[in-house]
Amino acid sequence: MALRSDSGQAIGKREEISARPHVPVLLEEVLEWLQIKPDGIYLDATLGAGGHSAAIAARLSGGKGRLISLDRDARALQIAQERLGEFGSLVSFVHSPFSKIAEAVHGLGIARVDGVLADLGVSSMQLDRPERGFSFRDAGPLDMRMSSGDAEEDTLTADEIVNRWSEKEVADLLYQEAEEHDSRRIARAIVKARPIRDTAHLATVVAGVRKQWGRQRLHPATKTFLALRIAVNREMEELGQFLFRAPATLNSGGRWVMLTYHSREDRPVKRAFQEGEKAGTLRVLTKHVIVPRPEEQAANPRSRSAKLRCAEKV
Repeated sequence: MALRSDSGQAIGKREEISARPHVPVLLEEVLEWLQIKPDGIYLDATLGAGGHSAAIAARLSGGKGRLISLDRDARALQIAQERLGEFGSLVSFVHSPFSKIAEAVHGLGIARVDGVLADLGVSSMQLDRPERGFSFRDAGPLDMRMSSGDAEEDTLTADEIVNRWSEKEVADLLYQEAEEHDSRRIARAIVKARPIRDTAHLATVVAGVRKQWGRQRLHPATKTFLALRIAVNREMEELGQFLFRAPATLNSGGRWVMLTYHSREDRPVKRAFQEGEKAGTLRVLTKHVIVPRPEEQAANPRSRSAKLRCAEKV
């Protein structure tokens, strides 16, 4: 539904949708592979709307079990705190990017945890709010910062890239971060159309020049928006730091579950698991990735590209 400035009813509907609990991806599989112990300590490195955290917390014992939930988005953290309020002190909320997993755990006086989950997908709360600038379905500012701009280092926005970077820099970004084969054609069109006003304008520009390859399930601007989001939030740098630090936070026998949504992030996860197995610190439990069942894909289209990998600390 489009957001309309002339109708309070439409705006209210959008806010209602954004505030509604969202369906966590591969929830049953996540719980199965984490092998949650009621008295264990677990960490949800990407809290988001709190769906996975709520399900994990519900399986913990109030006396001994504990859950640590991280998010770099202060707004998401606040909303999730309200939703998970019923669990009281069983859940500890930490405003932090997941790259600082070790600091988050040690800052709570905890040496190691029994399980770590990281869902690398963008929260539905962010996608469904045009003012965050993540979606091409509504007109919103060219922002895309997951942190809501509340961190001093988070100064880069999609607007800076789209309206100020050179044509070559934009083309290289689209190709390197999202494997967009029409990167040069799109970059040329973006520079020619400057100034790009908002997300809807950008999506229209991209859709107008991108070639259609066979049957198209995705919007033509999907990869462009993906590349911008990755660059603005330094996602690959954050992921690399997280993959390096996460194993040290796990107890022996602890489970590490990762949910990825595109090859750019799945490859380093797969590589980190394989390298850990070669080094004798991890045992890869999912020799083949776990994907959502057809029923889940039909009920939640955003889950279609999800892949689950799990490893165990040895």
